[in-house]
Amino acid sequence: MDLFDYMSEKKGSVESPLASRMRPTRLEEIVGQEHILAPGKLLYRAIKADKLQSLIFYGPPGTGKTTIAKVIANTTKAHFIVLNATSAGKADIISAVEKAKIERSMTSKKTIIFIDEIHRFNKAQQDALLPYTEDGTLVLIGATTENPYFEVNRALISRSLIFELKPLKEQDISRIVKEAVYNKERGMGAYKGEITEEAIQYLSMNAAGDARSALNAIELAMMTTDRNEEGIIHITRSVLQECMQKKVLNYDKNGDNHYDIISAFIKSMRGSDPDATAHYLARMIESGEDPKFIARRIIICASEDVGNADPQALVVATNAMLAVERIGFPEGRIILSQAALYVACAPKSNASLMAIDQAISDVRNKPIGVVPSHLRDAHYSGAKELEHGKGYLYAHNFPHHYVEQQYLPDRLVGTTYYELSNEGYEKELKSSLQKRKGSI
Repeated sequence: MDLFDYMSEKKGSVESPLASRMRPTRLEEIVGQEHILAPGKLLYRAIKADKLQSLIFYGPPGTGKTTIAKVIANTTKAHFIVLNATSAGKADIISAVEKAKIERSMTSKKTIIFIDEIHRFNKAQQDALLPYTEDGTLVLIGATTENPYFEVNRALISRSLIFELKPLKEQDISRIVKEAVYNKERGMGAYKGEITEEAIQYLSMNAAGDARSALNAIELAMMTTDRNEEGIIHITRSVLQECMQKKVLNYDKNGDNHYDIISAFIKSMRGSDPDATAHYLARMIESGEDPKFIARRIIICASEDVGNADPQALVVATNAMLAVERIGFPEGRIILSQAALYVACAPKSNASLMAIDQAISDVRNKPIGVVPSHLRDAHYSGAKELEHGKGYLYAHNFPHHYVEQQYLPDRLVGTTYYELSNEGYEKELKSSLQKRKGSI
């Protein structure tokens, strides 16, 4: 069975889309995903040896999930069946199972079933696959843009190897773009086009790791740009700007401006300016910055600059990163905005940062002493003879669940690392701690 009938070669005057023509058919042609497809990696070895068990690929669009399935289809000796969960139903699964049983009885071949967008199957449809993946009638390969641990039945997850595909690196997109422009057999080489290095860099950055997006932009640019006097289609950054409908911003990820924008974003959150925070966030989003990179910066600021003045800031920021991973763009912009603006508006304290940095400095540079005997582990044979744990006072047995005793090593007694501020919730923590200590 043809894996992708929509990827067929020219039929009359109609060509397949560039993204389809450029799709690799062999392992050696795949660009990126070295963490799972480099020679010697498990998936690479399994495909080469044609010894596959059920697999689930997940990752953003245009990162190679369907491409890997196509490579498997081209290399395996097994019978290959394709379903798309957006249009297939339980009847299609039953039909595939019947074909697989016939194939196994007549040729002893196993059957691999590739299900694109598998997260769109409901629980009953996913359950229908279970007995046949378990008894070996089917080897499942599922592809999904959603986290399978949330969207795919646990029973299927437990029977499958999970491989995460990551957004392609800029150098990977650049390589794909050049091949697409100049390849005369599968690419646009016959159109006599040229692309500037600036345009390649712009497209590589703004494709956000999505090869399909980059190839679609190249195809549109080639088909809509007039030839110059020499008969050449000249693709520039401004041409791609129009094709991608993105504003060209001065935001070179490898240049100073990139770091200036990030620095301004963080300092605006730290400085409690929500308007400036929104501005720099918008510039990063529009320039194709990795949303996970942005989310990490918000998480760091929530802990470093807000801390216990508002512990909820870290909760909001962390959940924002998880939500962006699940939702993606364009809706992800709202999630990032909510988190960044919460952090910007939150009361500020860097007391947690100062505490851990000073403690680490002391551990590295000062004699730190030994753990007091009454704090040592007393839950093993021989601890009693060593008097480990002797004299330890269990805080919950005392009023206000507090009792004064030595916790720091002898050399550090009296040292203060955590200087609680008078901001936000940290002020309440400070007051509560002082009351407990003053109650003795």
